[in-house]
Amino acid sequence: MDALWADLGPRLWSAFWLTIQLTIYSAIGAMILGTILTAMRVSPVGILRNIATFYINTLRNTPLTLIVIFCSFGLYQNLGLVLADRGSPTFLVDQNFRLAVLGFVLYTSAFVAESLRSGINTVHFGQAEAARSLGLTFGQSFSNIVFPQAVRAAIVPLGNTLIALTKNTTIASAIGVAEASLLMKSTIENHANLLFIVFGIFALGFIILTLPTGLALSRLSDRLAVRK
Repeated sequence: MDALWADLGPRLWSAFWLTIQLTIYSAIGAMILGTILTAMRVSPVGILRNIATFYINTLRNTPLTLIVIFCSFGLYQNLGLVLADRGSPTFLVDQNFRLAVLGFVLYTSAFVAESLRSGINTVHFGQAEAARSLGLTFGQSFSNIVFPQAVRAAIVPLGNTLIALTKNTTIASAIGVAEASLLMKSTIENHANLLFIVFGIFALGFIILTLPTGLALSRLSDRLAVRK
């Protein structure tokens, strides 16, 4: 056990901190892109609805591992997409981190869009009709009337998506991002006789990250729920 802690202790926090960063940046990006997709999905413009529908259905049914690997091998190595400074001594680390975030954003935004659309379905259609009768454009009606109520109704599914995103960050290890799951793999290789202890440590770490998030969002949903 002493050897395990000597090997694991100094790197445990940095690995989970990287997991937290992946979650935060990906969640922000996915929320922005997911909101745009939601607006397109309910837009009166048919081509925008078709594009959003195709994107959401395609990404939701594509394994996340394939998307992350595509960002690394397809966008970077084949198409030359560079998201970090090539002159930086940490170029490869930064590049892999940002490619992983890009993959998570592309994937998770599809689920965010569906969560928001489920929230929009709870908003009475008459409110949008009333907004149009007052001369509001689709953008004004969506941003000022429909979307704020949809977010309040979609807090729980959005929270579930955030929890899933936190767990999905383990996929980043596929392109060499040194988050928690990559550290767990290397630790198990060095301390195979302590497999269950190592697994328990990292499982507890993810529980600490996700359980308070779920509880907090559930309480927030109860407080902000639209009263009927």
